[in-house]
Amino acid sequence: MHGQNGGTQGIDNDLAAQSFDNVGAWILGRNMFGPVRGPWKDDSWKGWWGDNPPYHTPVFVLTHHARSPLTMEGGTTFHFVTDGLQSALKKAKEAAKGKDVRIGGGVSVIRQYLAADQIDEMHLAVSPVFLGEGENLFSGINLPKLGFTLSGTVPGENATHVFIKKG
Repeated sequence: MHGQNGGTQGIDNDLAAQSFDNVGAWILGRNMFGPVRGPWKDDSWKGWWGDNPPYHTPVFVLTHHARSPLTMEGGTTFHFVTDGLQSALKKAKEAAKGKDVRIGGGVSVIRQYLAADQIDEMHLAVSPVFLGEGENLFSGINLPKLGFTLSGTVPGENATHVFIKKG
């Protein structure tokens, strides 16, 4: 997947690749960027992905601790946003230049953008993997009340892909 060795071809891979179409910027939570907690000790952590992350766009990382932008290979620059969700969204929309802004997670970040009514469609890949307790993405969130409806499902090799959108 994402041009790396060892992946598989098929519906799951095709939908993952398609999910990058028309994305002009991403927003991630700090935990999606890396395992470093609290203030940054230094700039040595550069993400999970090596020198060429899969994003190839500006990525805005929500954090409570400032850090200088990090430019990587392939067009990815991580910007660390300390002044909240709306600021990150404004910066991401400007950087996307009319393309989509993708909220890449984690669960807390997606829940906050849902509660702020800032998400208009979602692609969920539901896979029967048990990883412990985790966070419940939709706990206390009423998707129909927010205007979401099911727009389609696609069975894949290892996941069922669920598409929901507003109105």
